[in-house]
Amino acid sequence: MKRIVIFASGSGTNAENIIKYFQERKNAEVTHVFSNNLRAKVLKRAHDLKVKALHFDKESFYGSNDVLNVLKDAEPDIIVLAGFLWIFPKKIIDVFPDKVINIHPALLPKYGGKGMYGSHVHEAVIRNKEKESGITIHFVNEHYDEGGIIFQAETAIDEKDTAEDLAKAIHTLEYKYFPVVIEKVLGLREEI
Repeated sequence: MKRIVIFASGSGTNAENIIKYFQERKNAEVTHVFSNNLRAKVLKRAHDLKVKALHFDKESFYGSNDVLNVLKDAEPDIIVLAGFLWIFPKKIIDVFPDKVINIHPALLPKYGGKGMYGSHVHEAVIRNKEKESGITIHFVNEHYDEGGIIFQAETAIDEKDTAEDLAKAIHTLEYKYFPVVIEKVLGLREEI
């Protein structure tokens, strides 16, 4: 049984989707959900789905090895960032090389980097009159959105689309592809 740990900062719809996906499969399980936001809905979602939900602060993430030590004890086969807004510390990436992945709501390298998350991305894409956007699932390094790309999926943008319309289309892609890409990275699936 492969072990998945999720980091999230917000509502946790992607985390919930991943947890439910693997609860139906039995070849992997989400063992922990970590959040840097005590009020994040993801903590309740995890708790309701019988997954350990843990909150941490900046000091325990960057200043000490508290989060790293809990991760070592959890022995994850993969660490999934699903709407996690802090830069991931190099000390954790070094202990789990090629085991930390992130999803970004645009086609990197466009619309990536610090401050480019959620509605900020969709508003920029619409403002620039792009013809398409999509999702990028990539390995995490010590820079925002610069790790090696694992998978991308696109969606066309109509000239009448708003940022909210685009957000809905992107969420559809996230829910469809994120769990299966996790399976592929874990070696549990050949095709996406």
